[in-house]
Amino acid sequence: MSFRNFPHPVPSVLLGLLLLAVPIAGVAHVGHDHGSEFQSGTSQPASGVRVDPATADRLGIQVVPVQKQFLNLGLQTTGELAAQPDQTVMVNAPINGTVVELLVQPGDVVKQGQALAKVIAPDLIALRVASQEDRVGAEASLRQAQANVTLAQRNYERQVAIAASEIEAAQQQVALAKERYEQNQQLAGAGAIARQQLLESESTLAAARSQLTRAESRQPVLEAQAELERAQASLEAAQSHLRLSTVTYETRLQQLNSPATERGVVTVVAPISGKVADRPVTLGEAVEEAVTPITSIVNGDRLRVTANVYEKDLGQVAEGQAVRATVASLPNQFFSGRVVTVGAVVDGATRVIPVTAELEDGSDLLKPGMFAELEILTERTPDPVLAIPASALVEADGQSLVFVQNGEAFEPVEVTLGRRAGDQVEVQSGLFEGDQVVVQGALQLYAQSLRGGEETATAEPADTQASTQVPRWGWGLGGVAIAATTTAAFFLGRRSRPTKLVDQPLAPITLPPLKDAVEVEVEPR
Repeated sequence: MSFRNFPHPVPSVLLGLLLLAVPIAGVAHVGHDHGSEFQSGTSQPASGVRVDPATADRLGIQVVPVQKQFLNLGLQTTGELAAQPDQTVMVNAPINGTVVELLVQPGDVVKQGQALAKVIAPDLIALRVASQEDRVGAEASLRQAQANVTLAQRNYERQVAIAASEIEAAQQQVALAKERYEQNQQLAGAGAIARQQLLESESTLAAARSQLTRAESRQPVLEAQAELERAQASLEAAQSHLRLSTVTYETRLQQLNSPATERGVVTVVAPISGKVADRPVTLGEAVEEAVTPITSIVNGDRLRVTANVYEKDLGQVAEGQAVRATVASLPNQFFSGRVVTVGAVVDGATRVIPVTAELEDGSDLLKPGMFAELEILTERTPDPVLAIPASALVEADGQSLVFVQNGEAFEPVEVTLGRRAGDQVEVQSGLFEGDQVVVQGALQLYAQSLRGGEETATAEPADTQASTQVPRWGWGLGGVAIAATTTAAFFLGRRSRPTKLVDQPLAPITLPPLKDAVEVEVEPR
């Protein structure tokens, strides 16, 4: 390597001494400009890690920009998940019988009305047979009553017609007898007939009037009408008997709340939608009505969590308030919900009050009985604050660390944290808006940083590695150029912020003025 056109000769030894004052690690490890160097539990400093794009993709490393955002803050407490009171059902046997078919297994998801099991019930068979026999007798009585009504109806109509004819005839007889009596009365007054004849005509008139009275009384018609009414009453009784012959059986089926076949096989159905939690019954087992459990069903779409809130915080909690929760098995997933009830009595010993929230879980990930970390959202930050996902943090030796991407390098930065809101954590110092922080794969980067500093996280060809290291045989102006280029690139990458080297500060290099052109040859040993 040669250097030409220098005004004054510069001994190669001077150049070597000047550049040897720059530690190799200082050139290789360009640190982040926030905070002090992170010290691991192994007393080895966490340093930057170079990762090529292919390796980063294979490791699943993901980065997001640091942004300002509003945080929803709240009270934190712990509670236990439970199903809604009306969403946990134990399905018992609806009738005495024997299990002949099981249609679901524990863990199966069922819909309301879906068949769960089949039970054959001898009592139901006997009840149906008795109902059928009773119905046959009722139908026979009904047919006889219908026939009697028909006969009584015809007799009544005939008696009505006869009574009308008799009345008409009696009226005519009365009219003739009256006319004759009046004539005889005139003749008897004139002495033309004997008084005996007048008395006979008078008696005939009285008899005609009596006959008319009997005809107008319609006694046969009334008797026929009464007979018709008795027949109709018998018909109604027979119809009622027929209805009652099936009501007992149908009422029993309604009590079962399950469909049944003519052979007495009852299908037990799910009263609600949900998941089968247990199925203690076995095939062929004799079951007792309302006693033997068939299955238990739990609907976990809407679970409740009850937690305790201290009396001093009660003023911040109200029904309808938004909540979010997380469980130990899903630490990075949050479930939202609402406060549904706030207790009415503060416990005298602990000074807490129970608060119940309802959570929504369409994914069926939450299970009754789980413990949940519950956060009741009570306020919102007045202004946007810098925040990062909690998954970006690496905790070690009581310090919080994140990795910031700088080209292909990922450099550790110690941060000071503030308030936490769900999966977001406020950053009070250590980062700037727009920094690209690792949110997935930070632990792998931290482990690699402890093993090899800023060495590339994947095997590279020897010539590639050599291109990033300073050869042992010494430093020349080429080394200065490499160091200057690396330092300037990082300064530009971090914009105008002050930069701190990881291992030790980089001492400034001052070269004497060069006047004459010289040529310096440096030969490797």
